[in-house]
Order: sequence, then structure tokens, then C-alpha cells
Amino acid sequence: MRRPGPLAAAALLAAIVLAACQSDDVRPGPGGGKSAALRTMEQVAIAAHKCWFAAKDPAFRDYSFANELNSFSGKPRFLLVPKRNFSGRPLLVVQAEGPAGRVSAFGPLMDGPLGARISADVGRWSAGDGDCAGSA
Repeated sequence: MRRPGPLAAAALLAAIVLAACQSDDVRPGPGGGKSAALRTMEQVAIAAHKCWFAAKDPAFRDYSFANELNSFSGKPRFLLVPKRNFSGRPLLVVQAEGPAGRVSAFGPLMDGPLGARISADVGRWSAGDGDCAGSA
């Protein structure tokens, strides 16, 4: 199966940012009117896509990235689902909520060998460090 090229990766990144801009989860305040949860999830989702998928990290080759930053629940999130099965059961959910934009990650992947790495990456990214350090 042919892997998506740089143009496809750029298109996905643009879709993530566009979806975030269209979110109904907008509240007045610092940060351009976006909620803390949305601002945090934007930076985490962009870093996850860049470090896990655009970088072709072999640990994530069996998964697809499904962004749901425009969630109407007030909990913007992204999912990892089985590759080529977007309607499959999510294997990882990373979401933010609350006025502080607290990020949580859960799902079967957290109980496996990738769990510690996912926690470290998501923790670093949600703190504002978009570096891929620690990834593959």
C-alpha cells in the first residue's frame, strides 16, 4: 500500500487547523476566544500527527489518525483507530476538557507497550513542547 506523501500530510494538518477554527467550543477570554481545551488539543494533535504519522514512526504504522477537534461536547479530541478502518473501535482517545484544558489519554493502547511513550509524548506536547524528542 502506498503511503501518503508530504502533500497529503500537509492537507491533513490544514484540516486539523481548519476544524479547530470552526469549533463551537469558543469562549471569550485570553487566547483569541478559544477555550483552553481547544488550544491545548490543537498543539497536541499537530505534534502527534507530525511526530507519529508524518515522520512515519513504525510504532504507529498500524493506526490511522482521526481528529475530532470540533467536538460539540466541549472535549476536543483525536483518536487512533485501526488503519483503513475509520469506523473501527478507537484504540486511543486523547482529549482535553475543563477551563484548564486538562488532557487525558485512554484506550487499549495505553495498557500496552506504547502506553508509557504515549503518556510522555502527550504530557510534553500538552505542556507546550512540540518537539518529537522521545519518539521513535
